[in-house]
Amino acid sequence: MTTDPGEPTPFRLTIAVRSDDLDVNGHVRGPAYLAYGDHARWACLAAAGVDPERLRTHHGLGPVNLETTIRYHRELLPLSEVEVTCEFHWGQGKTNRVRQELRQPNGPLAAEIRSTSGLLCLTRRRLAENPAHYWRLEATDPRLLNL
Repeated sequence: MTTDPGEPTPFRLTIAVRSDDLDVNGHVRGPAYLAYGDHARWACLAAAGVDPERLRTHHGLGPVNLETTIRYHRELLPLSEVEVTCEFHWGQGKTNRVRQELRQPNGPLAAEIRSTSGLLCLTRRRLAENPAHYWRLEATDPRLLNL
């Protein structure tokens, strides 16, 4: 896969597929795919220098996930590893999108996760305008968030 030099490189994290991630048929359970995606998103935010507690205390905001879809392509192998990528995409308005790929150790695409997220104002219980602004303020390495 070639990338445009101006295009950001997605954040990548390798996660072990544990035996308790498996169903009775020896397949990785659907909720485990979601957990891999969630774990990688939080790891990406941490790598970017974002502290969720600081976001809450300084801005009164908390991250919320509004929608998630999974598209399965290949099964993940029990007791192996999965590489999870995170790419943040920003637009106008109150939400952003996160695209994630889960790949087997040898590279084939196992699943794709697409999420729509926002920042919730914890006092008004409404989505904040322009979430990218707040993420950029808090990130020490905003490139990891595509900012």
